[in-house]
Amino acid sequence: MPAAPIDDTVQTSALQSRDKVVGEAASKAPGGGEAAWLKQRVLSLKDFEPLARKRLPKPLYAYVSGAVEDNVSLSQNRRSFEEIALRPRVLMGVSTRDLSFSLFGRQYAAPFGLAPMGISALFTYRGDVVMAQAAWQAAVPAIMSGSSLIRLEEVIEAAPGTWFQAYLPGDMHHIEGLLARVEAARVETLVITVDTPVAGNRENNVRAGFSTPLRPSAALAWQGITHPRWLLGTFARTLLRHGVPHFENAYAHRGTPIVSRNLERDFSDRAHFTWDHLATIRRRWRGQLVVKGILTSEDARLAHQHGVDGIIVSNHGGRQLDGAIAPMRALPEVVEAVPQLPVMLDSGVRRGTDVIKALALGARCVFVGRPFAYAAAVGSRQGVAHGISLMQAEISRDLAMLGITRVVDVDAHCIRRPLRIE
Repeated sequence: MPAAPIDDTVQTSALQSRDKVVGEAASKAPGGGEAAWLKQRVLSLKDFEPLARKRLPKPLYAYVSGAVEDNVSLSQNRRSFEEIALRPRVLMGVSTRDLSFSLFGRQYAAPFGLAPMGISALFTYRGDVVMAQAAWQAAVPAIMSGSSLIRLEEVIEAAPGTWFQAYLPGDMHHIEGLLARVEAARVETLVITVDTPVAGNRENNVRAGFSTPLRPSAALAWQGITHPRWLLGTFARTLLRHGVPHFENAYAHRGTPIVSRNLERDFSDRAHFTWDHLATIRRRWRGQLVVKGILTSEDARLAHQHGVDGIIVSNHGGRQLDGAIAPMRALPEVVEAVPQLPVMLDSGVRRGTDVIKALALGARCVFVGRPFAYAAAVGSRQGVAHGISLMQAEISRDLAMLGITRVVDVDAHCIRRPLRIE
């Protein structure tokens, strides 16, 4: 069921009206307004990380920054972009550039978006809302995580057109309940993450004292006290206005609280999720259906056979199987396997040149995760908006130096690949 095209005038007006109610989550930085401060201090997406590291308690920063085991996939994700060289063209007349592209019947302003990031409401006040709003205002896609602490209905109301990502159990009763809820919320694009049959071995979380739910302890309390801006501006503000956050969107009903001494989250039901469940979901779900976590041509073909509308090539940002192939290295075979489908990518995207390299290998668009989590932690919605603007400016400059005026014209002629990407 294609989404309606974006109307920038209508969406911006609605967003400004809502801003009068929800307000800005970011506090003013010293020496001027938040926007001016961000422009001075943050010149690229990577500049958000050291600022966020100071702002966030150590366990939260570890959750966002870390991967699994020896971080092999995490490092390979970045290296896979560095292996590819760009082929600039000159004297092509590039005074104006067009970054727009279409996907699922909707026109977007740039070929990148916000990947789903769990517990975003702990990075900044109302994190899922402000991230979705920033993307909506900029007319780029955003995917809300199923491991979120704000009800999906609230996020969709604040930013219509936001995609919703789900981790599904192998139980059709629970799946049916969540599908009914997602449909009632008027979600247009459902993203099912398929690479989490079991939880990844995130040793860094254990070392940093992070868990879900968080366990009250003297060490955790000390982290809050020593990070007062986060404690007062995010955590205490949330408690006072909304109570203890819960995992709101894993099922049709409310999940566990984010802070608990005794409760545990149970991931075992995901191991029962199979292609048969996906086939049933396809028959039931009338909107756009995307699977996220595909890394092989075999699984890409199976996804196509089961009726999905799109694929996101991803290794979960290196947070599941350490040593899994980098999505950029898997992308060409997936694109070749399913030329009928829009293929997207996440994991490791940090620069406009990364976006262009992925497009040149056949991706329709890419999604960026950690940097926008850091941006939200540093500057709330203004931080995310600034990050989006930086990426748009980089892509526009890169297109000019490649001799291209439209992002949809990026193709394999723009790059030089090593003889073998494996």
